[in-house]
Amino acid sequence: MSETLELALLPFQLPFMQTAFIVTLMIAVPMALLSCLLVLKGWSLMGDAVSHAVLPGVVIAYIAGIPLAIGAFVAGVFCALLTGFIKENSRIKEDTVLGIVFSGMFGLGLVLYVQVESAVHLDHILFGDILGILPSDLIETGLIALFATTFLVLLRKDLLAHAFDPQHAQAIGLSVRLLHYGQLAVLSLVVVGALKAVGIILSVAMLVAPGAIAFLLTKRYAAMLVTAVVVAVTSSLAGIYLSFFLDSAPAPTIVLIMSGIFVVTFLIGQVRNRKTEASA
Repeated sequence: MSETLELALLPFQLPFMQTAFIVTLMIAVPMALLSCLLVLKGWSLMGDAVSHAVLPGVVIAYIAGIPLAIGAFVAGVFCALLTGFIKENSRIKEDTVLGIVFSGMFGLGLVLYVQVESAVHLDHILFGDILGILPSDLIETGLIALFATTFLVLLRKDLLAHAFDPQHAQAIGLSVRLLHYGQLAVLSLVVVGALKAVGIILSVAMLVAPGAIAFLLTKRYAAMLVTAVVVAVTSSLAGIYLSFFLDSAPAPTIVLIMSGIFVVTFLIGQVRNRKTEASA
């Protein structure tokens, strides 16, 4: 019995696993809060676009010898601004613009990457390296998470008003442009914060799944935020823990758990709706 308990507690005793738990908690909270806005606003593809668009910024930052986070943030903001500019100056719909911009920038990033002899493996950029987090990475991620969480919590009502009705938000005196580009900047920051932990591709799931699950479970925005955070934190910790025993990569395991929760939540909702219709 004691051996079983000791084995079960082993992941919490290893330093690299402790670091993985900490960094995941840091990124899970702002990503969950942001996912609620992305789902409500119909911006889920924007998270996908920004996540893919940071790759050329990372490669250029590596070539220039500057922190990768700076290059990733600049590339993310550039993608968001370029998308907004094309949408406002053409008849092309936003989802089409996003598809063109993020695929183009992702392709550029891959072309640049293969031209450079890099010590950073491409898999670590695409899928993260949560078990290889350094103390400096913890500080960087912590600062990003603190800023993003503060922004999303303090301006939650303004951001909600902007998400549902930008015209009404402007009519009541809110700076719509500031909220719009502020949210895009925070989105880029959060993707940068999650880059080393879950990578470019898997960060998309963490930007969508918690908000989608919370949307199915709740009817009020405040409850949605809390539910999304609980789902993100629980799934992240469980994913890292299970990956240790399954000998799998932590980030994909986290995403699988979130996907499983979404499927179960959706099915439960369908059953309840049918019972309600039958009794009506």
